[in-house]
Order: sequence, then C-alpha cells, then structure tokens
Amino acid sequence: MKSDLTETQMVNLRLPDGSVKKFPKPVTGMEVAEEIGPGLAKAALAIRVNGEVADLKSQINADSEFSVVTASDGDALELIRHDAAHVLAQSVQELFPDTQVTIGPAIENGFYYDFAREAPFSSDDFSNIEKRMEEIVDRDLPIEREIWDRNKAIEYFKSKGESYKAELIQDLPQNEEIIIYKQGDWIDLCRGPHLPSTGKLPLAFKLTKIAGAYWRGDSTKEMLQRMYGTAWANKKQLANYLTMLEEAEKRDHRRLGREMDLFHLQEHAVGSVFWHPKGWTLYRIIMDYIRVKLELAGYQEVNTPQLVDSSLWKDSGHWDKFREQMFISEVEDKVLAIKPMNCPCHVQIFRQGIKSYKELPIRMAEFGSCHRNEPSGALHGLMRVRAFTQDDAHIFCTEDQIVSETEKFCSLLMEIYKAFGFENIQIKFSDRPENRAGENKVWDQAEKALIEAVEVAGYSYELNPGEGAFYGPKLEFVLRDAIGRDWQCGTLQVDFVLPERLDANYVGADGVKHRPVMLHRAILGSFERFIGILIENYAGRLPIWLSPVQVAVVSITDANINYGEKVLEEFNSRGIRTISDFRNEKINYKIREHSTQKIPVIVVVGDKEEKESSVSIRRLGDSRQETVALTDAIDKLEEQARVPVAW
Repeated sequence: MKSDLTETQMVNLRLPDGSVKKFPKPVTGMEVAEEIGPGLAKAALAIRVNGEVADLKSQINADSEFSVVTASDGDALELIRHDAAHVLAQSVQELFPDTQVTIGPAIENGFYYDFAREAPFSSDDFSNIEKRMEEIVDRDLPIEREIWDRNKAIEYFKSKGESYKAELIQDLPQNEEIIIYKQGDWIDLCRGPHLPSTGKLPLAFKLTKIAGAYWRGDSTKEMLQRMYGTAWANKKQLANYLTMLEEAEKRDHRRLGREMDLFHLQEHAVGSVFWHPKGWTLYRIIMDYIRVKLELAGYQEVNTPQLVDSSLWKDSGHWDKFREQMFISEVEDKVLAIKPMNCPCHVQIFRQGIKSYKELPIRMAEFGSCHRNEPSGALHGLMRVRAFTQDDAHIFCTEDQIVSETEKFCSLLMEIYKAFGFENIQIKFSDRPENRAGENKVWDQAEKALIEAVEVAGYSYELNPGEGAFYGPKLEFVLRDAIGRDWQCGTLQVDFVLPERLDANYVGADGVKHRPVMLHRAILGSFERFIGILIENYAGRLPIWLSPVQVAVVSITDANINYGEKVLEEFNSRGIRTISDFRNEKINYKIREHSTQKIPVIVVVGDKEEKESSVSIRRLGDSRQETVALTDAIDKLEEQARVPVAW
C-alpha cells in the first residue's frame, strides 16, 4: 500500500467486524478479499457493497460498507442458482444448436430457463444436459461483465438467430445500460451479478421438470419450453431437497384428495373446486371450529354481497390496483365486479348508523366467498384457485388500540395453528410496496404502529421489504409443515387509507368525528389452500378430530352384520362420524381399502367380538389390533375425536 496517497485518493471500507480498511481507489472486490486474507479470497463468490450484492471483480470508488459473499452466506444460493440457469442454457445450446435462449432467472429452491425450439425436450434429455453442465463447470470458464452499445447488441443477437434476446434489448428503456455476461465464448444478456467463473458453481444441481410457458407471460405469444432445475451450495443440501421432493410427491393433496374422495377439479369450472361429501365435511369441521373461536374472541359474523358495483371498487382504490384480477359482469348500464376481497363491503356495514368510540373495537368477521382471475398457468389444485373462501375479518379500532388488538390476534392465531398441529411459526414484517395508495406520512404512521405492536406483543420478526398490501403494511405468518416447507397463511394489516377513502368515522370522546384504524386479518387465509396444506402436512392422515370419517365399522362375515349395525348406531349416537362396511368381501380387502382412504380407526366386528360385546380396533398405520369392550372403545374414541375448542 502506498503511504503517500491522499485521503481523496483513498476509499474507506467498513468490514462486518466494524473495522475499517483503506484502499487506493478504485479497488475491486477481489483485491479487497485478497488483502483481508488468502483463505477468504479463495472462498469468495461475490461481494456486498452497502447491502447490494455485486460481482467479485466490481470496482468500488466510494466509502462503503463491505463484506464478502461465500458459499455459507445467505445471498450465495441466489447467485448459485442464477449461474446454474446460465450453465444450463449454454449446455442446451451446445447440445441442441437450433435452440434459442430467452429468459432464465433464479427462483425459490432453484432456477429455470425458457427455450424456443421446434422439437420438444423431454426428461430423457436431462441426463445428457446435466453431464454437459458438469463439463462446463470443470472448464472453469471466466464469467465477465461488459457494457455493450445497444445497436451492437441487437445486431449481435440477430446475427446469432437470437430474436428473443434482440426483442428484449429493443424494449429496454433508452437510458438503460445493455449489460452482457460472457461465459467463455457463450454470451447472454443479463443484469447479474454472477460468480467469477463456472468453476465456482457447486456440482449440486439437478434438472427436475419441463413445462410450457408463454413468451413474456402473454398467452397471445409463442409457447416456449421451460426447463426447471434445483441448485444448492453442496451435495448434502441437494440430497436433502430431493428427498423432500420425493416426500412431497407422496403427499400431493391432489392425489390424496382423489384417494380419500374429498374433491375434484375439472375444465368446466377452471380454478374452482367440486367438494365431495367427505371433503365438504372436512371443510365444515374447520369452518365450525373457526366460527366458535371467533365468537369466543368477540367477533361478530356478517355476510356481504358477491356482486358489487364498480363504483365502490373505484372509491376504495381496488379498481386501479386490482382490476385485472376481477371478474366483471355488465348488467343494464352498470358494471359489477364479483368481489375479490371483503374489506370495502365491511366498511359499508361499519358506516351504517353513528358509531361511538365506546363501541370500538368492532371485530367484524366473514367467511367471505371471493373470486380472482388468476392466470390458468398459475392454478395448482387447492393451493391456487380462482374461487375461494377466506376466514376474513376486519377490526375497526382507535390508534391507541392497535397494540392490544395485535396482541389478541397473535395469541388467537397461535392457538388455532397449534390446534391444527403447527407450532413452528415465523413472522415477517412487510412494508410499503412500490404500487400503493396513501401518502408517505400515512405509511410512516402505519408502519411505526405495526412494528410497535408486534414488539410489544413479544414476537420476533424478520423484514420483508416492499411486500405490504397497497393500502398498508402487514405481518405475514409463515408456518412450517412436517417436511420443512414454509407456507404463508395468516396476515395482519394496518390500514389508515381505506377508512379515509370510504369515509368511515366514529364519534370520539371529544364529540368530534374521527377516522377508525382498520386492521385486516386472516388466520387460515383461504379454506381451500389451508385444507391442501393440512392434507400434505399429514400425508392424508388427518388428526381424528378433523377426519371426515372417524371410524369405519367392518364385519368379518354376514353373520356379524346385526351386531355391526348396533355398534354403528352406538358410535353415531355419541357424535362420532362413523360409516359401516358390511359388504361380502374379505376382511383384509376392507381394511386395505379404508386405510387407503385414510380413515383413522377401523373397528372390526366378528363372532368373538359379538359374543363379548367388544370390538377390535385397528388404527391407521398400525398393523396391531386391540380388542376392548364396546363401551370403553366409544368412551375413548369420543374423547379423542373431540374438537379442541378450548385449546
């Protein structure tokens, strides 16, 4: 380091340990890593400058917060997956030169790349593509970032027959830099950042599936072939993830829904569910449970119209922000929308009559049936539908009541999640999105109030920047299932905007009108999605209190039918959901069939049981059989089948 450099020629970098190192400017990330230590330089994948991840070779020209991204860093996986997408694209073009590459981002748990090619790819191609990807990693090709002239870039990609890339460049804003990444001789349009070379990509990736995807998500444009893959920091993480995928496939709620005869989906009602008797029983069990919990918590249940005039949605702001997801119906000279959410309608109920501060908080709940025009390609069983019911509620309160209402809501939510078997819950705080309603000072007020509320309630949270609702910040409650997957279900949103837009008010202690604060809250989210999560979490083996059929009484022979009918009547009279199977089939066949349907308890009656006024009990997943007195069996199962309202 030259000692005669002046301060204006130096750059001060603050490291994670708080120390400051001075370097002559400009300095690259690699130079800083080498100065800190050779071990760190060897492990370096990228750098973080003032919180932003950048290429290792990037130059730093100003005083900054600085850290090095290694494989163990939280930001490393996105880099690895982005590079895996590029290595995939290069491999495909080397093996199939007639292929055009389009767009290939990192996504949760992996990556994809969309390809334009006349001949279809199949999963049979994966093995050769993966081998070529490994070869490209072994070549350790340097990955270099360049800025190109716009016209040069367009001409280059056109000359290579890459019309999709040329179109992307043409559509970029005129003032935007055209960033090109070279990977050996292979070139792609990309903003980056990337690893310093292909050799830094861990050999911990695997291609998983192929799907169709419209160019730029537009159904009027060409259909492309989307190749998905997963990538991880090491082979152990990859193996764990693939094991989880295998387990997830076994738990797929669509397959289990068929086996358990719960529901089906069909093209005549895309994105809507046909609930069968058992499935609707499960639905009602959950709804009735939530209804009781809400009543005990001081909520008043309401019901609001399905078709609402567009003028209300315009007043609320949803028409501008949410119009594309609404289903529209034109009647006479009016434009109506099938409601995609319940909040504006709840404000209309609040506005009926004069409200006093003494009446607040008002907790208004609705099992609101909503419809949203989700793209057909995004629909997925119960997890993503167009028609759904929310366990929706809105709390109208004063600003001083936000903290106490948040505490009460969090306590209720945790209690309900525990009853369903979920105890590993994370909370995310989502602040203002780019597309939002309301002034910044209102958002400042709402965000401050919500953070204070969750902290006073004693819960830790992590930041989820820019993911708030358009009218207010929110808490997102993420539960983890039995195989380690995270599901965002519950939400709590603080809203100062909608009461203002829809002219909701109450009379305060001073005799003057004030705006209430509106807390939007849900625990399950949508019943459809939550039922899908439950099915997959339990692999169909629902807790006995949730099972649509709790007991199946099966006879060994026709001679035992009369006793079997008595047993059936006894169980049903105690409120235990029981069916009978007195068919002339072998007992093992009956047991196997009811086990496939995930009925938790099979009660077998034969000559011995009839003689002793007993039953033989066989529980799902257990090959052992226990013979107990009929009255004892009913008492025990009645206790186990009880809905856990008081939990």
